[in-house]
Amino acid sequence: MVVTHPVISRIARPMPRCAPRSRTASETYGEMVAPAPCGTPEIVVPERMLFPLRVLPGSVLKILREAARHILKRPVIAVAAVPFLDDGRIVLIRRGDTGTWALPGGTLEWGETLRTGLARELLEEAGIHTFLSEPELVGVFSRPDRDVRFHGVSVIVRVRVAPPTYVPMNSLEILQVKAFYAGEVPRPLALGQNDMLDAALQKKLVFE
Repeated sequence: MVVTHPVISRIARPMPRCAPRSRTASETYGEMVAPAPCGTPEIVVPERMLFPLRVLPGSVLKILREAARHILKRPVIAVAAVPFLDDGRIVLIRRGDTGTWALPGGTLEWGETLRTGLARELLEEAGIHTFLSEPELVGVFSRPDRDVRFHGVSVIVRVRVAPPTYVPMNSLEILQVKAFYAGEVPRPLALGQNDMLDAALQKKLVFE
């Protein structure tokens, strides 16, 4: 089973028009033609007025999202994997913030399912593009002291994967990707993930 980076599309419901649109958004070079009801003139709205967040770097948007989670004071849902290669090794990532090794994964984006979020995170963080088995649930881990940044609820799965074929998308966030045999895993893992890995190795279902 090949898993590709999910694409989220947004669909707008068109308004009634008297005549076909004479030009498209791409033809206006930075402006978007707003649909107008019958009998009213077509309005050209500068795209920068409608989409101000597009000018912000991705790293800034990520910080804003993290800040919003703190303000809202609600648990954050995350998904991570214990990805096994065919030879039994486990693919881990070395985090840039702690310098320690961890399971690849992260928080869900708005509108994502656990399955699409897992595929995206494995691709972005570990360069894993292909799943060779269906993900199997290891457990749900919700102890609030695991992550100092926020209260996370992590859904952990085990899955057999093909070797990574891409480099991490953020070299500052992910310093290294490497596969280890179970007895060679550098411990402790980041963010209190030792028992998550142990549960996957023991095939023990955890509900925390």
